[in-house]
Amino acid sequence: MKARWIKNFWLVQVLTVILLFLLCTEVSLAQKILIYMDDKQTDHLRAYGVAYWTLQQGQKVEWLLNYREGSFMTNFNQAVEDKCNLQGVSYSAIDLSQAGAIYKEIEDNNMEVVILEKVPKIGVYVPPNKEPWDDAVRLALEYAEIPYQTIWDEEVLKGEIYKYDWVHLHHEDFTGQYGKFFSTFRNAPWYQEEVAMNEAMAAKLGFKKVSEMKKNVARILKNYIGQGGFLFAMCSAPETFDIALAAENDDIVPTEFDGDPVDPNCQSKLDYSQCVAFTDFTVSVDALEYRHSTIDTTPRKIMSGIGAGEDYFTLFEFSAKLDPVPTMLVQNHAAVIKGFMGQNTGFEKSLVKKYVAILGETQGFDEVKYLHGNYGRGTFTFLGGHDPEDYQHSVGDPPTDLRLHKNSPGYRLILNNVLFPAAQKKERKT
Repeated sequence: MKARWIKNFWLVQVLTVILLFLLCTEVSLAQKILIYMDDKQTDHLRAYGVAYWTLQQGQKVEWLLNYREGSFMTNFNQAVEDKCNLQGVSYSAIDLSQAGAIYKEIEDNNMEVVILEKVPKIGVYVPPNKEPWDDAVRLALEYAEIPYQTIWDEEVLKGEIYKYDWVHLHHEDFTGQYGKFFSTFRNAPWYQEEVAMNEAMAAKLGFKKVSEMKKNVARILKNYIGQGGFLFAMCSAPETFDIALAAENDDIVPTEFDGDPVDPNCQSKLDYSQCVAFTDFTVSVDALEYRHSTIDTTPRKIMSGIGAGEDYFTLFEFSAKLDPVPTMLVQNHAAVIKGFMGQNTGFEKSLVKKYVAILGETQGFDEVKYLHGNYGRGTFTFLGGHDPEDYQHSVGDPPTDLRLHKNSPGYRLILNNVLFPAAQKKERKT
């Protein structure tokens, strides 16, 4: 009886040692974590958050451009694996031979490895009041759990913007015309609050008119890009940003907004050389027209009868090894993406400056939906439309619930931009 007990005891010990050996071997073989971004990914948006979080832990991340639709890979770390599981993000733990096969495939194809090593400090330019609409970028950042800070005109004019690596412009009207909502919402409490708040800020900062304050803000934002900043904007911000720059010494604002008439020669005085993305556009000086300029494709799209079921734009493919920057910005599991409208839905192709890279366009419609350009040491990226998952978002509509759109190709474009500044500078080629 005792001999049998001793025999069983040693058998258990041996089996335990073997089991521990096998477990340790399995862990040792898992040298990398691959967060794939093709259609097998369960939550594309939170995958970006996991990549950002990994950088926050002091661990580099490899962005595998064009490999499984822009996957991420990092050294195996139990904390990273736990984070993926917590966030519902799909991944594979792989060994070095599997990683080597991935590198070989990347080397032999239109793919590239970009090292993400810096934690980008993110700022969002947004007014302090709660407006009756929602910003897609803030929704994406909050869903992915990527931290950001908010700034507005006073912080920009004080130079605080320069402490951020990446800045998003909330759908702002940099012409000082309050979104040209005058004809429809001038009696609405939220509109009156916005006017009062802007006028108070302009007075506090020493400007006679809101439009003059916004022109100065636009100039500093342009200088921010020139000094090496990364600027991203959607909806009305890209168009009105360039209009404000072109109208630096011009009055294009109707009496209803600033109390004095427009310059009758304002159109001829526009200086397109000051713009970063657009040229040769005509501005609207009618306070009752819900449009800022001919840059916006919204009226033409409405007249064409194109609706939610027919509106799509196509992403361009770039050489990952020669052009990693635009390649980063178009990483996606879909090449054709459903369109979405906004105060500015898209950009007239004929009015986009020649040196600007077109990242996505509505084919057969001459509409640029997504563009990227360099200015000085920095870059700007503009995306037309308001909300990638709400075709025609209206004032007062509830915010989009990204738990229902965690694999959104449109929202992926936003988050590509957030991680873009994290790349090693030596990897950025233009």
